Amino acid sequence: MQTTGLQYKLIKKIKDERFDEENLHLYNLLIHVGLRDLQVAVVGAAEQRLLWLEDYVLPSVQQHKDLMSVLDLIFDSHELLKAGFWNQVKVSVKNAKFVQVPDTLFIADAATDYLGFNAATDTVTEDVLYVNNPRAEAKTVFAIPRDLREWITRMYPSRQPVFLHQSACLIESVMDYASSRQDNPLYIFIDRFKLHILSCTNNRLIFYNQFVIKQFPDYVKYIMMVMKTLNMDQQTSQVVLWGYLGKNSPHYHEFYKYINNVTFGARPRFLQFGYPFDEIQDHQYLDLYGMHLLE
Repeated sequence: MQTTGLQYKLIKKIKDERFDEENLHLYNLLIHVGLRDLQVAVVGAAEQRLLWLEDYVLPSVQQHKDLMSVLDLIFDSHELLKAGFWNQVKVSVKNAKFVQVPDTLFIADAATDYLGFNAATDTVTEDVLYVNNPRAEAKTVFAIPRDLREWITRMYPSRQPVFLHQSACLIESVMDYASSRQDNPLYIFIDRFKLHILSCTNNRLIFYNQFVIKQFPDYVKYIMMVMKTLNMDQQTSQVVLWGYLGKNSPHYHEFYKYINNVTFGARPRFLQFGYPFDEIQDHQYLDLYGMHLLE
């Protein structure tokens, strides 16, 4: 941990035995940025194998300028992040400034207008981008801080980074998982600071939203609200969980009080995992893994 006023903590680091620093040009770098946390992954492009994973919490970050300072500290001291020889660099942001637009209605020049229906943006400090969600047949339009985008772009001048949004990553991951099921459960992702809820039916995205959690009872309140909206029965409907929780966590026990059929989601089929990653529970890091599906 750094000893400056702004601090970070590396809480998870796993490296596959097949990782080779001489082969960075064959690997994709995934960087997943939230205001209070950061995840990094490396994926072998050819074999689609997870080779490296790191998870940081940023306890002292309170605002965006703090985040930029901490990212600078992490990158400066990191053994890999400042390398410029990656096959591809993908950067995903976590924020509430996003909207999904069906492909049939999408016009690129109107991206800012679409986003305006869901969130206010500052044209001086933010850029409006979009990413294709092929499984949902939609575009995710989102805002990203301009200084973050420019800083990342300068960091990798030989590889134009691809910018993504957490919601797009979760939608692609969940829809890939849902395609192998015959039923239509409610899908939930518990982030460190938010609740994400999704529903898919017959390979179509029916519902996605994220909710800020201010107190613990909010989890059940929002889940019950969405289940009612979707005409799902809490006694018979299936609920699949991913995220930062376990079978002994308060979240799981609270959900189980109100919902009979709660199970944990599996690891994605679109990545291979070596034995070093066995220490990670299968239902963790779904949004990070989902970056692999998007271009």
